[in-house]
Amino acid sequence: MMAESKKNKNTKDNKDKKEQKEQSEKQANAEGFEARLVGVDEYQALKQELEDSKAEVVEKQDELLRSLAEFSNYKKRIDRDQALKYQTMKGDIIKRFLPAMDDMARALQNAPEDPWVEGIQLIYRKLEGVLEAEGITRIEAENADFDPNFHEAIAQTPSAGHESGQVIEVLAQGYMLGERVIRPAMVRVAE
Repeated sequence: MMAESKKNKNTKDNKDKKEQKEQSEKQANAEGFEARLVGVDEYQALKQELEDSKAEVVEKQDELLRSLAEFSNYKKRIDRDQALKYQTMKGDIIKRFLPAMDDMARALQNAPEDPWVEGIQLIYRKLEGVLEAEGITRIEAENADFDPNFHEAIAQTPSAGHESGQVIEVLAQGYMLGERVIRPAMVRVAE
């Protein structure tokens, strides 16, 4: 009885498979018939429409990539402009303190020996440390050749110990912030 039940089951499975195969064949024949119903002209039109759609997708991808590149460049430009604006503002603020530091340096050059003067010297060194921490550097001008990009000539003086165009004396220190001159050094130049 069990053998007969297995045989019936196998027969039923084979029958189901055969019906599925026949149904698949019928569907394929119907699709082939529908494909034959579409004319050559319509096929060519559909093919052209597909090609046009593919070209449009490629064009849109190119536009997207260009937009992304433009946005990236815009973002970099904004960041660069912000950094330049920050440096300019920092330079302008520090430029306002430089005359006071010059006055303090001149006062310390002629100061008497006194414990109070040592306190002022300490304050001056701290101010110099702040400038250094902010990236402010002095323009070395003493005995250098005059360069109008870094020096401002206040006077020309004959000097036997210096060549013509050489800085004789620095009257006020010049300072730079990175590559930018905040204030040129005010100098006397040999004739």
